[in-house]
Amino acid sequence: MALLKLIPNVFYADLAIGKHLFMQGLGFELRYEDLASAQPLCILAKDAVQVHLLQNAALAALDRPELRLETDDIHGLFAQVKQRTPELLHPNGNQVVRKPWGLWEFALLDASTVCVVVQQP
Repeated sequence: MALLKLIPNVFYADLAIGKHLFMQGLGFELRYEDLASAQPLCILAKDAVQVHLLQNAALAALDRPELRLETDDIHGLFAQVKQRTPELLHPNGNQVVRKPWGLWEFALLDASTVCVVVQQP
């Protein structure tokens, strides 16, 4: 038996904020969307990574997660984010920096304060 993926659910009061972060900022594609249900949902994916965005203001108010993505070309991805959506770059992570623990990192922060740290060993 093997675990193959971890697929996070991220709750938003407004799905448009999450779609902007993941689609415009990180280049994810929309794989499924149901905006008419009692709990609107978007499934976004890029390469082997997937995230589920759910619209639920009450749950969004409880937690704003920090997610980590590992890439094999942090400088290339950073250049794309900086060109397309520089407003998403985290004020404390708006450059690619080698951290003391050995990872190269930069970060994005959306209007609802969901944070995505991008890293490369």
